Amino acid sequence: MTVSLYMFSVKYVPPIESSIRGGDPDDRKQPFGPLDGANSLNVGSCYEAVGFDPYALTIYEPLKGCHACTAACKVENGVPNGNFRIWVEEGEKEIVPNQMASLKLPRQCNQFRKAPCERVCPVGATYYSEDGVVLIDSKRCIGCSFCVAACPYDARFINPKTHSAEKCTFCYHRLEVGLLPACVSTCVGNARIFGDLNDPTSEVSKVLSEFSTDVLKPEMGTGPHVYYIGLDNTLSVTDYNKLSKKKG
Repeated sequence: MTVSLYMFSVKYVPPIESSIRGGDPDDRKQPFGPLDGANSLNVGSCYEAVGFDPYALTIYEPLKGCHACTAACKVENGVPNGNFRIWVEEGEKEIVPNQMASLKLPRQCNQFRKAPCERVCPVGATYYSEDGVVLIDSKRCIGCSFCVAACPYDARFINPKTHSAEKCTFCYHRLEVGLLPACVSTCVGNARIFGDLNDPTSEVSKVLSEFSTDVLKPEMGTGPHVYYIGLDNTLSVTDYNKLSKKKG
């Protein structure tokens, strides 16, 4: 299957079960087994009720800018045209007078410890799974957009077909059967690493212990579980107007 997106064409790579990160299949390892019973409604009404760190995603900067992650996500999750669960914002920064550098910022739901979207949902459609992943019950969602407005990263949208809120869920349906998120298994540059923070031997735990990382909008104190390695520090703050609003 080939997906065309903003003049970019990428062949979608089918899910690979034995992967801890994208890249050479020979280098892949099995990161975790199937999850048990993590799909019940409102398992956690707040992060404190869940009580432990869930999965985490680290992203290496700079990116190749191929947008394979975005295309894979749209195919895997059936994301409508014009909407995105993950995307890459592109822009420029003046590094010295009259000399610009290209910037690329991967964006998605950051899976907070203290998620504003969960707190404002009037019907409990946004909730924490038993392992701490922020999910949406599309059958309960009434499409009021409170969560869309509350999201600090503009990472939610109302699906025009289902009229319910959507966002990145770390491809939770894949985690339940021991697979990686589609963006991770498809990343051609090995820029995305995903795993269980509760396992000190997981690759993501090792990376977080070895490398200095940044999160977006740290001043909000929401506790994101998406970490960036080598992030330009101008991108971690609130003002995203430093980038153009081109999504790819």
